[in-house]
Amino acid sequence: MKYLIVSDIHGCLPTLEKVLAYFEEHGCDMLCILGDILNFGPRNGLPEGHNPPAVAERLNAYADKIVAIRGNCDSEVDQMLLRFPMMADYALLVDNGKRLFLTHGHIFNEQNLPPLAIDAFFYGHTHLKKVETTPDGLLICNTGSITFPKGGNPKTFAVYENGEVSLVELSEN
Repeated sequence: MKYLIVSDIHGCLPTLEKVLAYFEEHGCDMLCILGDILNFGPRNGLPEGHNPPAVAERLNAYADKIVAIRGNCDSEVDQMLLRFPMMADYALLVDNGKRLFLTHGHIFNEQNLPPLAIDAFFYGHTHLKKVETTPDGLLICNTGSITFPKGGNPKTFAVYENGEVSLVELSEN
């Protein structure tokens, strides 16, 4: 399976369109969304291209291929627009025997790892991209953000396939 893993869309339609184009062009099987799907939150400005109803409509077309979890900006009202569940705090996927833990990052994070045996930990929330393997072999990936990257980082998402993860930068055009 080839997983496209994205976090912190924050209702931004133009960047979501680029992610979905990549999903199609590169033959991804599943779209994993790590929260903060529609709302931009009180600490962020209004993103250019903010259009939550259109984001919901575009994602609903992929509902049978989406695994999504709740971010700190997501609510039950958002769930009413989406045709796939997104209110869980985490999801556990098993791919070729590898246990992938998906979360937003505001509850479980690098300082508060889940009390489970996992092989990979994927999160967003901080909007700071990161891929590393700990000395004990745990793969840790922060996908960054496709809407509000921080720390001078570009807009990024992750792709996971055959035990390997890579970060993909979105172009600005």
